[in-house]
Amino acid sequence: MSLKNSTMLPLGTPLPTFELPDVISGNKFSSTKFSGKQGILVMFICRHCPYVVHVQNELARLGNDYAENGLGLVGISSNDADNYPDDRPEQLKAMAQELGFTFPYCYDEGQEVAKAFTAACTPDFFLFDSNQHLVYRGQLDESRPGNGKPVTGKDLREAIDAVLVGHPVSQDQRPSAGCNIKWKPGKAPNY
Repeated sequence: MSLKNSTMLPLGTPLPTFELPDVISGNKFSSTKFSGKQGILVMFICRHCPYVVHVQNELARLGNDYAENGLGLVGISSNDADNYPDDRPEQLKAMAQELGFTFPYCYDEGQEVAKAFTAACTPDFFLFDSNQHLVYRGQLDESRPGNGKPVTGKDLREAIDAVLVGHPVSQDQRPSAGCNIKWKPGKAPNY
């Protein structure tokens, strides 16, 4: 299990536009569906990564806790499913159903959406305000597999709560950490 930190995309970056298949519904999901939301949370996750497995129940709780509060949420898996079969769309759908995800879970087969966000690891979190500008990128909380700290979602939840009431988000942000995104041969970005 190799540890990779998030890239910490510059705050203020506009939400990249995207359209991807939702593995749960089978329909296309577009970033345009976030229009009018008070906040937007984009989570790069997958099924096989032990760092995601460690926090997956909290990810489901985030969906349940904030879905009705003006927060748009989407999970995206960008891993190479040919070499990591646990991250194939049908496996992602099974994960979403097992965990009770209430948000779309999309598959980024071409890996272009991950590159647009400079996503580097799983999990990797990007929170945008009502103007669709990045206000938080970083860790869910301080818990990691084996460090004994409880999974609370503290860091991300504090940022979400601030966005939803129109308050500024603290710029004291720590990178997320997890497995590197599994890039297809010849597709790995230079960031």
